[in-house]
Amino acid sequence: MRITFDFAAVLTQWPLLLRGVAWTLALTAVSAVLGVAIGVGGAWARSAGPRWLRTVAGAYVELVRNTPFIVQLFFVFFGLPAAGVKLSPETASVIAMVVNLGAYATEIVRAGLEATPRGQLEAAASLALTRAQTFFHVVLPPALRKVWPALVSQIVIVMLGSAVCGQISTEELSYAANLIQSRNFRAFEAFIVATGVYLLLALALRRALNWAGPRFLFGSRA
Repeated sequence: MRITFDFAAVLTQWPLLLRGVAWTLALTAVSAVLGVAIGVGGAWARSAGPRWLRTVAGAYVELVRNTPFIVQLFFVFFGLPAAGVKLSPETASVIAMVVNLGAYATEIVRAGLEATPRGQLEAAASLALTRAQTFFHVVLPPALRKVWPALVSQIVIVMLGSAVCGQISTEELSYAANLIQSRNFRAFEAFIVATGVYLLLALALRRALNWAGPRFLFGSRA
């Protein structure tokens, strides 16, 4: 049996693919900003917050890290409507991705915070800096610098995980590929193209974040 491939049948659907890429990047951008912000807050709560807050943050981290992302996504999209909270597929996807990234970012950032030399804290105290000033100007920047590669990797993982969001009809890249193959029955070609696009997105995103982090987040241009 002779097998023929027709990638043109997929590539001619480039508007669908482009829309999928746009949604994937949009979901990732919003999730990265909010997820890392939650991670910073959660890391502070787990390392320096009051006991009750450490307990809450710890429970959140353990719950999210020990359950599948698709279950978290389905809970937000299918479970919350039972409580009267109805969300669009895109909103549900963002919430699930933010919650997921926030938990992993909490542990990543916490590792950086706990690696802060005690001498830096003593120097901040000698300058009569407030706790907030010490955290944001003395502790957080070097902590982010230490853990930035791990954070970048986690953001890339979340971007790739956004493919699951097509299961609730979010029009990201995997949804576009599945829609294309349902129209022309070229599943092999459609998902090969999607695989290549995901690979390019992951490499580009990693490079962009590794470039942007030192310049805009923790002040090092080295």
